[in-house]
Amino acid sequence: MKNTIKNLSFASVALLLSSQVLADNSLTVVSWGGSFTKSQVEAYHKPFTAKTGTHIVSEDFSGGLAEIKAQVESGNVTWDLVSLDKPDIVRGCAEGLLEPLDPTILLTGSDGTPAKEDFVDGAIHECAVASIVVSNILAYDKTRYEGQAAPSKLADLFDLKKFPGRRALQKQPQGNLEWALLADGVAPNQIYKTLETREGRDRAFKKLESIKSNVVWWTTGAQPAQLLADGEVIMTSAFNGRIDSAQHAEGKPFKIIWDHQIGYMNGWAIPKGTKHLQKALEFAVFSSSTQALADQAQWIAYGPTRKSSAAMLDQELLARLPTAPENYKTAFLFDDEWWIDYADELNEEFNTWLAR
Repeated sequence: MKNTIKNLSFASVALLLSSQVLADNSLTVVSWGGSFTKSQVEAYHKPFTAKTGTHIVSEDFSGGLAEIKAQVESGNVTWDLVSLDKPDIVRGCAEGLLEPLDPTILLTGSDGTPAKEDFVDGAIHECAVASIVVSNILAYDKTRYEGQAAPSKLADLFDLKKFPGRRALQKQPQGNLEWALLADGVAPNQIYKTLETREGRDRAFKKLESIKSNVVWWTTGAQPAQLLADGEVIMTSAFNGRIDSAQHAEGKPFKIIWDHQIGYMNGWAIPKGTKHLQKALEFAVFSSSTQALADQAQWIAYGPTRKSSAAMLDQELLARLPTAPENYKTAFLFDDEWWIDYADELNEEFNTWLAR
């Protein structure tokens, strides 16, 4: 009996020690789930574990800063890296919720290009490094336009005479206001200056008003493809990855219009106070390398933020990505800092306009 107790004690101690070792050699990496997390697991997690022996614990969340803030303020930070959209990166950094990231630790591109030149503008932030560009695009069902002219540019969204029928847009001001002004002839570098004026906002809402009675408003990423498939709309705004998946995984006859795609970035941020800071930084550096970003594009059709990654992709795949040179020619990127300042008032104004 004494030997049994002794053996159990040794086993318990061994289990405790092994658990402690595992905890010290692990990272908790938090992302959005589904095919997006799958792409990260294949491109980042598995290769990083193979290289370093670090165990990756993958958790899902629904975005935002609430949980990060709760962990930081309680002093009990259990997340090591979080996949955040750029606006949350900017806000979280300003609020002191994220660790700083020194850009000099980022790897040079595989072609020797320094990181600061290899990444697209805005990808490197003082508290994060963005890995992908996600784009809001327009899409339509090709079968509806066989033998006739099909939509091909942003202006066609607002052309009810040439393309009559309902169209779908996301139920929010962000993106729609920019598109309205771009379609109305405002230069890209004047969009946000224009939206700071009463006249500029009236101009944007007037443009949207011209199609308002023909708009179906969507609120979840899965809706646009379904609206097209059901024939409820002739064209829709959508996240490019959703339409690409419908095209290539489900065989839907959809076509993406890249003209004036509006892109935003997503990348890795480290909650302030993580117990594994150096290892988290190592993961951020590894997963933002040329090869890792090219590998992720093999799993999901979002654009790598490194220019050198494009050279590693075959032409057929590259043509499906937001950051492909041909697709990116007229791309417009959200000004995340601007939206942080103006989101509340424009959300209120947009909802008031919708209710009229």
